[in-house]
Amino acid sequence: MKTSPINSLLLVSIWPTTVVVQAFASSSSHKTTTLLSPPKSFLQKHHHHHQLHHQHNQLHTTTTSLNLFGGTTKSVATAVTNLIPRGGGASIVADRVSSLTSTPNGSFNLALGVLAACTAVLKLSNNATSNNKSDESTVVKKDPNVQSLQRRFLMVFWLLRMADWLQGPYFYQVYASKTFGSATGNAMTWVSRLFLTGFASTALFGPLVGRLCDTYGRKAGTLVFSLLYSLGAMSTKSNVLGVLLAGRVMGGIGTSLLFSAPEAWLVGDAARNGLEGSLGETFGLAYAGDSIVAILAGQMAGLAAGTRGPSGPFELSVGFLILGGLLAALTWKENVAGGGSSSSSSASSGDNEEKETSSKPTIRDAVKVMKEDPKIMLVGSIQSLFEAAMYIFVLNWPPAVSKAVSAYFAKFATDSSAAIGTPYGTVFSCFMACCLLGSTIFGQMTSSTKVDKDGKSKAVSTENFAAGMLGLATLAMGCATLSISTSTPSILSALTSLPVLSTILSPLTALASTVSSLFSTPGALISILILSLFVFESCVGMYFPTIGTLRSKYFPDSHRSVVMNLFGIPLNAMVVTVFLSIEKLGVQGALGVSTTALALATACGLKLKGMIRKENEEK
Repeated sequence: MKTSPINSLLLVSIWPTTVVVQAFASSSSHKTTTLLSPPKSFLQKHHHHHQLHHQHNQLHTTTTSLNLFGGTTKSVATAVTNLIPRGGGASIVADRVSSLTSTPNGSFNLALGVLAACTAVLKLSNNATSNNKSDESTVVKKDPNVQSLQRRFLMVFWLLRMADWLQGPYFYQVYASKTFGSATGNAMTWVSRLFLTGFASTALFGPLVGRLCDTYGRKAGTLVFSLLYSLGAMSTKSNVLGVLLAGRVMGGIGTSLLFSAPEAWLVGDAARNGLEGSLGETFGLAYAGDSIVAILAGQMAGLAAGTRGPSGPFELSVGFLILGGLLAALTWKENVAGGGSSSSSSASSGDNEEKETSSKPTIRDAVKVMKEDPKIMLVGSIQSLFEAAMYIFVLNWPPAVSKAVSAYFAKFATDSSAAIGTPYGTVFSCFMACCLLGSTIFGQMTSSTKVDKDGKSKAVSTENFAAGMLGLATLAMGCATLSISTSTPSILSALTSLPVLSTILSPLTALASTVSSLFSTPGALISILILSLFVFESCVGMYFPTIGTLRSKYFPDSHRSVVMNLFGIPLNAMVVTVFLSIEKLGVQGALGVSTTALALATACGLKLKGMIRKENEEK
């Protein structure tokens, strides 16, 4: 029987996925008799089945003890493995996989490969589906003007994002390596203060920067970002505290510009040329490429740090900032709030200049516009809540993952006294691969380039997609929070033991017991935690093109940058508050705050979806 290339690739990608899941799920206190066990048990069991294979001359099947749900079930991994022909090659592959999953670095490298394979399968399957249905549907050819806009925007966007990503991995190291002279406090104290200085400057100056950007031009704002971020990066070469603080202020202002000016320029230029329908696709491409850029930046940052020290990645980022700024200066046409251009404004007469000055966007006007349109408030609330949850997650995933990795992989350590290292770089690469997968899913589900034979769009509306994505993100973060909780089983027992709830929850007693057993082994804990974090990062990949599309639809161009930065104030306030309270909250408490923020964002998404559905029904 012939198998299509797509099915073969899908089978190959599913097989290692199940290997990883079972490897993490296997209990450290229960031995498994399967290909996916540690190397020694694998060799013993495989030798036995290899003999049976020759005796019976047929494919063999096995059952395995999968303790993820506290019982003995037939392994999905084994079932899928049985579909793959056996032989010497399969034995070598299985042995290699088993060896990889016995170390943290090997396991996450394998996971990275699986995520990359899943993204490739998704891309190939979509292309195959498009080719098979070419006779039944009409594929809209991309407008050359859209291609030109995307080329001009994406090249600049990716270069600037590369500069931003390069600075992230070594933020702590570059400031922790400084000596602050007579300044009081240890290195960690000043690293925290420098970190908060950047967030505070983003919150304080963001609305003003947005107003200036809308007034004097989004291209100009992008160029100013390149300048400020370059100065902030070069400040890391100094040991003077005042210079470092000034650098963080410039970096904070630059962050406001990075997340508003390029996007505002894109939306304004698309509106000026009647290309608004291409924005969803453009945002999807932008953030799919951004995930690849982040992975490359992590590798380049490591090389630069090894050559030039902790400030090496910051120095390297300056080159990308200069290149991005030059491309923007040469290929972008200026646009300002309301769709105007700087050239037309400069050619106006004195009376017209006075009229334009009086109509320049102000922060007060932006606040008024926000209050008058509930859809702006909903989209802005989604932005603030989701991104606050994301930044809180960024600060807290390392200790959560490190604890789970140490608990699970200790059983494979030859020296029980040695510390189990967590491959943070590889984990970060896995997160970025998840973001790429999420951006790919967004692009394929919301693409406006495919219509049926009647000319109707087959795309999922951005509002519907946003509601589903936010709900999935909330579920994933909630599961991650529960997986690091040591009190979850006792909480469940307490609930089912209460006189009133015992009657209500009696039908769910077995389910509660099963849920409780999920948290009983290190293998189950790390399985749930890593899977939850991967799902959340996939939602992050879906989020950025989603929110970009929603902002382009509902934020008025006359106040776009101002409104975006105004919603950054509660975002930064939440992150700073959690950061200052981290000793009281702990990792679980911080992730609990993230879960709550995501749940509120989901409620806003559902409300927006309902409003749009009601408006469509009334038309």
